[in-house]
Amino acid sequence: MRDCQDTRMLEDTVKKILQARVYEAACETPISPASFLSRRLNNRILIKREDLQPVYSFKIRGAYNKMAQLSEAQKAKGVIAASAGNHAQGLAMAAKLMGVKAVIVMPRITPDIKVQAVRARGAKVVLRGDAFSEALEHARELIAEHGYTYIPPFDDIDVIAGQGTVAMEILRQHSGPLDAIFVPVGGGGLIAGVAAYVKYLRPDIKVIGVEAEDSACLKAAMAAGERVTLDQVGVFAEGVAVAQIGEVPFAIARDLIDDVITVNTDEICAAVKDIFEDTRAVSETSGALSLAGLKKYIQQTGAKDETLVCINSGANTNFDRLQHIAERTELGEQREAILAVEIPERPGSFKKFCKTIGKRMVTEFNYRYADTEHAHIFVGVQVKPGGDDRRAVIDKLRESGYPVEDLTDNELAKLHIRHLGGGRPRKHFDEEVYRFEFPERPGALMNFLTHLPADWNISLFHYRNHGAAYGRVLVGMQVPNGDRTHVEEYFDDIGYRYWKESENPAYRLFMA
Repeated sequence: MRDCQDTRMLEDTVKKILQARVYEAACETPISPASFLSRRLNNRILIKREDLQPVYSFKIRGAYNKMAQLSEAQKAKGVIAASAGNHAQGLAMAAKLMGVKAVIVMPRITPDIKVQAVRARGAKVVLRGDAFSEALEHARELIAEHGYTYIPPFDDIDVIAGQGTVAMEILRQHSGPLDAIFVPVGGGGLIAGVAAYVKYLRPDIKVIGVEAEDSACLKAAMAAGERVTLDQVGVFAEGVAVAQIGEVPFAIARDLIDDVITVNTDEICAAVKDIFEDTRAVSETSGALSLAGLKKYIQQTGAKDETLVCINSGANTNFDRLQHIAERTELGEQREAILAVEIPERPGSFKKFCKTIGKRMVTEFNYRYADTEHAHIFVGVQVKPGGDDRRAVIDKLRESGYPVEDLTDNELAKLHIRHLGGGRPRKHFDEEVYRFEFPERPGALMNFLTHLPADWNISLFHYRNHGAAYGRVLVGMQVPNGDRTHVEEYFDDIGYRYWKESENPAYRLFMA
């Protein structure tokens, strides 16, 4: 039973959604049936197409509605935001339509395609800092200097009301049975608006938040009973890469949502492919998040013959990212197993190995001669979804006498080892191996090297650009014994995210 204060907050939020001014800038987006996916998963799956907004994301709704509430004096001084994503483009377009000056402060690592998109919509772009926090601090300085009005991306009731019009459209467009709506979660503005409207009118419909597992700030807050700040935030689904759920969104949504589901990188990539196959739309990773959660919900609950809606929140993706996304889709669908297998180093071994796995597609095979007795192969094998077939392949190989290591869920193997050549060094030496996320900007590598002591030797280096704000880097270092216990102190000073991989089986089998 909700108390009076909660009921009043819910009613006030719904009233603001009904009064929201969004259609001077946004359009009413359609709901597309996902016919192929529906047949495959035995449920009726519908996709709310916010990727079809003029700025290719739902963010135009909240930005415009917030600006519509400003006084003439506030508009005359201009508006400002710190953003590297869809909020920046939504605010730029809203300001242009209203004839208001807009300043967007973006981190220097923001991909150029996003910078140009904001400028093309008439906003002034200021590049400052390497992280969002630095851009936000500079925005505050400009507010103090010029009197701009700050337009927040999610932590504001008028922004939430604008985003809530998505739910208003869903219930109007689909008046029949509806079991659940899946909503991508970053700062929480969208799910707060959707949950408020849906639960007020149709409390029987489940509202389920979906987060990337490495930026699950809402799930953490729900578990703690209060907002928490994540120590680290993953950036693959950059549109939802938020360390703390918004205060206002959490106050509204915490007692309204039915569940929060988290998904990994591979599951997100598979959902991007699913959306493309059913709609021919290329979703951004955070846009496909809700479908990834919907699929996981079906897998976990065994749901059948239900009507489920997911919100494709945006399509602002860099073309360069598509190669990496395509690499991970089969893993996300559990249709590929990545294995490290030891076979005898003698003629005919590969043929015998292929005969053992039977009539299965070998999707990848990497091998380099290492010694006269044994060979370690890095192999991809096509399997049936669900996990049972993968286990059957592994069991069959082991029964045939092959030592096998399952690397299907090993990030080091998927990001780096499968792309590295050269094999092991000729002589043994001690090496510390770490995986990093480097900001994609000039000087990032030099900054890293400058912080390392002069007597450390770089023994391994592999870099991959995924068309995102951060590149993935694998580094091996020969570290003098006196520095071994202080390695991570040096890395903490640099400020890049890192993971120790010296004992990772993929590294030990193929590179050590």
